[in-house]
Amino acid sequence: QVQLVESGGGLVQPGGSLRLSCAASGIFFSINHMGWYREAPGKQRELVTTITNTDVTNYADSVKGRVTISRDNAKNTVHLQMNSLKPEDTAVYYCYALVTPSAASSTTFQYWGRGTQVTVSS
Repeated sequence: QVQLVESGGGLVQPGGSLRLSCAASGIFFSINHMGWYREAPGKQRELVTTITNTDVTNYADSVKGRVTISRDNAKNTVHLQMNSLKPEDTAVYYCYALVTPSAASSTTFQYWGRGTQVTVSS
């Protein structure tokens, strides 16, 4: 089993910044992709950004230029630096990880954190 724990959410004014972190723990062989989704009230969960184990990144158009994802493979952590936040960024942010459980495994499994609330409001 893999556990993902997010931290760093909170209330911030429009134009402000927040840094989210997600730490993975448990027994596994490797983590492939990691990233963040978000879910706003009344809306479907949407992809925010992903990063591979070779640091290839992908961003949703709605956040490009305002957020940066980074990863520390040695610590199995991923960070999301969010700048120039807007009220429409308000959502619960979920970390995910695509994990290979063992060296002999040809299957990957996706795990989710419990989410951290980000509220952008004056």
